[in-house]
Amino acid sequence: MTGSPQTTLVLGGTGRTGSLVARNLAERGLGARTAARHGGDVLFDWDDPATHPGALDGVDRLYLVTPVLRVSYADQVAAFLDLAEVTGVRHVTYLSTYGGDQAPPEVDIRAVEADLAARGTLTHSILRPAWVMQNFSDAHLPVVDGVITVPTGDGAEAFVDAADIAAVAVETLIAPEAHSGARYAPTGPQALTVAEVADAIAAVSGRPVRHHDIDPGAWIGGAVAAGLVPADYAVMLRWLTGSIISGHGSTPNDDVEKVTGRPPAAFPDFARRSVHAWTSPAVG
Repeated sequence: MTGSPQTTLVLGGTGRTGSLVARNLAERGLGARTAARHGGDVLFDWDDPATHPGALDGVDRLYLVTPVLRVSYADQVAAFLDLAEVTGVRHVTYLSTYGGDQAPPEVDIRAVEADLAARGTLTHSILRPAWVMQNFSDAHLPVVDGVITVPTGDGAEAFVDAADIAAVAVETLIAPEAHSGARYAPTGPQALTVAEVADAIAAVSGRPVRHHDIDPGAWIGGAVAAGLVPADYAVMLRWLTGSIISGHGSTPNDDVEKVTGRPPAAFPDFARRSVHAWTSPAVG
């Protein structure tokens, strides 16, 4: 890809991977524009198409993060990609999900992947990362009163640092031709059970932490009842947790090192960097 403007629109630009993608692109000398409903360089709202043309003005690359906590969004994304093509975007890096090609039909992950593959004027790269390590240091899977509550059984997952996902994304955005059509599955270097994650957090925090393997139906039903996720998102939670319970969680691979030239962070390293999340006075 040659010529100007060589600027990337980063959707979810204030989020866990998007903020890092934008910062790393800037450090590498490529223009980056963060887009979000709040706090980005430009206002972007999936449900307000009037915000889309301005966000796309003058960009030729796109870090695509689809609407969160939804399962039906393919039509919205397709309309946005139509506009992106018309306005000059020539490469898209899509933040998908590990095993996205096996996602339930009710979830539009595969539909977006297929849409990108069918577009002749765009190159694309697809990232299918494992569960993110930051889930345990923020509100997704917090340690509450020394307990991590999530239905994963004895299954393992190769949890990955958001920084490593972002690093892979940046390489695909800096050199789109080299990564055209690529499907990368960023993972950490080891597969861990949540009980082992709890042990690692306990080791750095000096506080006891354990895994509570709750019944999946109770956990999902509780999240819906509490208004944490919409009812139709239950299918996504059931698929994600069910994959780990059944022994089909992500397994370590060399995609991060292959793309970035350095190995991915291990969970103990992440835990040491993030220890404040489990030792601040507000943490029970």
